Amino acid sequence: MSSHTLTKVAAPQEAMPPRIVPRRHLGQWTAAGVVLILFGLAVNSVVRNEAFQWDVVGDYFTSASVLRGLWLTLWLTALVMALGFALGALLAAFRLSANPVLRAVSWGYVWLFRSMPILVQLLFWFNIGALYPTILGVRTVNLLGPVTVAIIGLTLHEAAYAAEVVRGGILSVDRGQIEAAEALGLSRWRRWWRIVLPQAMRSIVPPAGNMLIGTLKGTSIVSVIAVQDLLYSVQLVYHRTYQVIPLLMVATVWYVVVTSVLSVGQHYVERHYARGSERTR
Repeated sequence: MSSHTLTKVAAPQEAMPPRIVPRRHLGQWTAAGVVLILFGLAVNSVVRNEAFQWDVVGDYFTSASVLRGLWLTLWLTALVMALGFALGALLAAFRLSANPVLRAVSWGYVWLFRSMPILVQLLFWFNIGALYPTILGVRTVNLLGPVTVAIIGLTLHEAAYAAEVVRGGILSVDRGQIEAAEALGLSRWRRWWRIVLPQAMRSIVPPAGNMLIGTLKGTSIVSVIAVQDLLYSVQLVYHRTYQVIPLLMVATVWYVVVTSVLSVGQHYVERHYARGSERTR
């Protein structure tokens, strides 16, 4: 045997990493359970409550008068939003102008129409004949019917808010982007169309989508001047049948359906303009 004795030394056993156990949020799960129970009770009370008369709701949901009122509500919303944002974009350009007169006019318009309740504006335009019986030889009573009054009042109201939305979106674009475009020799139109507007839309689309949904629901106020929108159409029915609750549920369900569709569309438009930014995540 060799005089040298080999001693086998055992390698130290590697320590096992500690097992991570997620923290139990008992309070959150308890709150979630309570909310689900309350939600279930609320849904059950609505579905099983005979006072809602769901059979009547089904009968009138797609009736001709209701669909005509829905159609008027939809095209009135689309027209008001288009005109309101066109005027609002012009007011935003005035507000960002170097001309102090244009800035003052834009600021005054926004201040005035945001200060007046929309119902007051509609009633004012509806009674414009008391101030100006004739305009250019035409009687205002014949010139401004209920639908025209609704378009004018809602458009002027929406333009004040649209102006601030557009102005805020433009101001959100970094000044360095415009300076870089100027350094590349891009014309003023191409700078705004290719550089400023796509980036501004990231900030414009979310509030604009909320304005669209708000305008859709806000058109129901035109029923006070006898415009046969969705709400006025169901009112005509329940004034005849006295079935107030089911007819109001018809209007409510239609508003929920349309706003849900608009919300889905808003989501995809936001995702389109948020490409390349943190918001897409």
